[in-house]
Amino acid sequence: MAVDYGTLKKGGFMRQKQKNHFSLRLRIVGGTVTAKQLAKIAQVAETYGQGYVHLTSRQSVEIPYIRLEQVDEVKAALADGDVEPGVCGPRVRTITACQGEAICPGGCVDTYALAKELDDRYFARELPHKFKFGITGCQNNCLKAEENDVGIKGGIQVKWIPDSCIQCGVCVKACRSGAIALKNGKIKVAQEKCNFCGRCAKTCPTNAYEEKHGYIVSFGGLFGNSIYKGESVIPFVADHEKLLRVCDAAIVFFEKHANPGERFRFTIDRVGKEAFEKVIKEAYENE
Repeated sequence: MAVDYGTLKKGGFMRQKQKNHFSLRLRIVGGTVTAKQLAKIAQVAETYGQGYVHLTSRQSVEIPYIRLEQVDEVKAALADGDVEPGVCGPRVRTITACQGEAICPGGCVDTYALAKELDDRYFARELPHKFKFGITGCQNNCLKAEENDVGIKGGIQVKWIPDSCIQCGVCVKACRSGAIALKNGKIKVAQEKCNFCGRCAKTCPTNAYEEKHGYIVSFGGLFGNSIYKGESVIPFVADHEKLLRVCDAAIVFFEKHANPGERFRFTIDRVGKEAFEKVIKEAYENE
């Protein structure tokens, strides 16, 4: 009987050099794996593989040396530990994320919650080529958001509260972009220099900044045979629903305009940056 390698690959089973062996990619969301899942992954790797796993560059886990005749048995064993196979090929891939504000002092948004939401919304969606989301919690950019087709970076939009300020200057020293100055007892924030890192608000001893948490979204990043840094269309997205709308718009644009086997970056370049930005701005502005 002929082996349907396309279906196997779609379900996370990637052919190895060794005949009738596969490296199984698992579905990992936001880099988070439970202890129960870890135990099951270890058991499957020991029983059906060669006793080890590979951690990919995109926070996934792969179990090498799965034999063709044991594919169904492996899937059943993994399901017993709440572990699902991932995907490969032309579709939305693993949603990557740092630990975000739940763990990291620098985090500005709940990265895992967003990763889970995007995974539920988009994971394995069929597209002309692979499509990657990456979420990072702050300007430290541990997840290198701009390398992704859609990169999301947490940020904080700030507004100075004069009555709460003691003119200590801590925020001026904390600002790495030179956006804050203290003159004549007043704080001046140069919005054009602000990168929404939120360090001023986080270090202020008297909570003299009003905070609005949100996202900096970049599009068209690529890191492979060709390298491109994703670019923002909207400087700061404060509304969660608007974030989802611009993500929807980006995927639909790719789905509608891309040629088979064409990455998102090249679709934007071919169709036109202005045409793409118009679509994103309309999604952002329309209720």
